[in-house]
Amino acid sequence: MFNATGRYALMAIFVIAGVVCLFYDENQLAAIAGLMFAFVLWNHFKSSSILMASKSFKIGDFEKAHQLLKEVPNPDRLAKNRRGYYEFMMGNIALKKEDYQAAEYHFQIASRFPLGSKNDKSFILIHLANLALRKKDSVRALAYAEKAQELAGTERTNEIIIKIIKEANSLAQKA
Repeated sequence: MFNATGRYALMAIFVIAGVVCLFYDENQLAAIAGLMFAFVLWNHFKSSSILMASKSFKIGDFEKAHQLLKEVPNPDRLAKNRRGYYEFMMGNIALKKEDYQAAEYHFQIASRFPLGSKNDKSFILIHLANLALRKKDSVRALAYAEKAQELAGTERTNEIIIKIIKEANSLAQKA
């Protein structure tokens, strides 16, 4: 669990160790150093700094989480179980910055990837429903809320969904 700079330094150490091992004719140790380099490189593209970012996100340090998420070289290459968290955190950070279009984009992508539990997935749909309400799109808001209601696992989540449904219905009646 390193940030990008730490992973680059670790890869450099493994390359240097491999070269030194080859110089001293220690081919097996050089092969191990090469495998370790390959593992760190693979981890850089598949997991990146997502775990560190999620720890910062959970304690409320959104700026640090955003910096760690910006280190991801290509989100499309992330492992499926990491991509959902990446998009979820990016969507929430965009909401904090009141960039609703970016938030909707990230939540749309996050809804397509596996997340921790069904309740977590329902929060993504709740965010999408709220963003649809903000755009005065009651049809989409109701669709997201109904899907979220199927996945909701806590009483708090159900209360939020009921409020969204009431608001979407009143918006539909006004139109």
